[in-house]
Parts: sequence; C-alpha cells; structure tokens
Amino acid sequence: MDAVSPAALPPACAGKGRNAGEVRPAIVRDLGRRPYEPVWRAMQAFTDARTEGSADELWLVEHEPVFTLGQAGKPEHVLVPGDIPVLHVDRGGQVTYHGPGQIVAYPLLDLKRLKIGVRDYVCRVEQAIIDTLDEWNIGAARKDGAPGVYVNDAKIASLGIRVRRGCTFHGLAFNIEGCSTAAFARINPCGYAGLQVVALSDLGGPSSLDAVKPVLLEQLGRQFGLAWRHEAPLPA
Repeated sequence: MDAVSPAALPPACAGKGRNAGEVRPAIVRDLGRRPYEPVWRAMQAFTDARTEGSADELWLVEHEPVFTLGQAGKPEHVLVPGDIPVLHVDRGGQVTYHGPGQIVAYPLLDLKRLKIGVRDYVCRVEQAIIDTLDEWNIGAARKDGAPGVYVNDAKIASLGIRVRRGCTFHGLAFNIEGCSTAAFARINPCGYAGLQVVALSDLGGPSSLDAVKPVLLEQLGRQFGLAWRHEAPLPA
C-alpha cells in the first residue's frame, strides 16, 4: 500500500483494537520546533534505511507554518496561502496546515512486525487521539469517509500517512492551542470547503503541548503495544 486516501479506509472502526499481547520497546524523539521539509526528508531516509531489526520510533514535532498537499491534493483547495509556503508531499489526503500550537506525531512503525494492517493502523491512531481527549472529558468521534478526529463536527486532528515496504511514515496533527487553527481559513481543510477546525484549548483543555504529549504517548503505546524509551532528537 502506498499513500492512503479516504476511499481506501473503512466506514467505521469496530472497537478500540488494542494489543493485548507482547509489549515491544520503541523509541520516542521530541524534535522541538522545526521546519517541515527537513523532517519529512529525514522520515523518508529513515524508512528507506530501516531493516527488519530496526526499532520502531515516534517523532514529535511542532512545525513552522506550512501548507502540505498530499499526492492527490488539488491546488485549488489552497485558497489564500499568503506568506505560508505550500509543499507537495508523498502522503495520502488533500491539503492541511501545520504550525505552532499543534502536536505533530510521526509514528515510524513496522506494521508487519506488529501484525496489523493499514486500516487497523489508522483506526488505532484515531482511537489514541479520542482516548487522549477523554482525559479532559471531551467526547470525540470519527467521521465516515474522512479520516481524522472530530468534536461536534469540527476537526481537531488530521491524519495523513504513507506506508512503504510495510512501514509507516507521516502521521497526525493534533490542534492544541487555539491560535493553531487560524490558518485553516486560508484553505479547504482536507479538501472540504467550510470544514470547521477546533483546538483543544478552545474546548476547555490545556493550551500547553507539553501537558498533552505524555497522554498522547501513553494512548499510542496502548494501541500498538509499545513501551516508549526517550532518546535524543535528530540533529537539526
């Protein structure tokens, strides 16, 4: 499977799909705030170089402002880019925004070793976000045919992934601070005109990324049966 588009996904995910068996070690790296393209290129290089024995990793990052168009992305969905750069990238999906106030998480996982398929992978990532929001008593849900997580029909987290040789890269963008959503007015988010976007702090949750990261890591670890070990970030 290559980049994943909404049409490739199931209409719904049954259950929470948590692993109940072996817990595997995995590495988490917090990259801090960085431009998008160098991190994207590093993800590609990591995925191309990894072997069957390579440890799974998760990269956390807060990007400088950027609009990204997926492989099927239509430029007309970028309405008023202004001073924000637009990059065509190799993930599935349409256009989205990354910028300060978002947690962007890149799971670099070997799905063959985890014995899960791409559809199950997407469902588990979504469930991890849903369970993270539950920490602050915020009810969230999936939406049929539109990957991501929604609160009252407003999108709080986007997904865009690619799977190469059974290994994932790209990932999720989770809106935490209210100011992180303003730039979405310049695009049709995920190709949907008029789609509302919301942040965790808008809903009474924390505005600090550092307050949310441990909860998100715990939930992703539960979904994939991974025990995180923090290691140094990649060189800038």
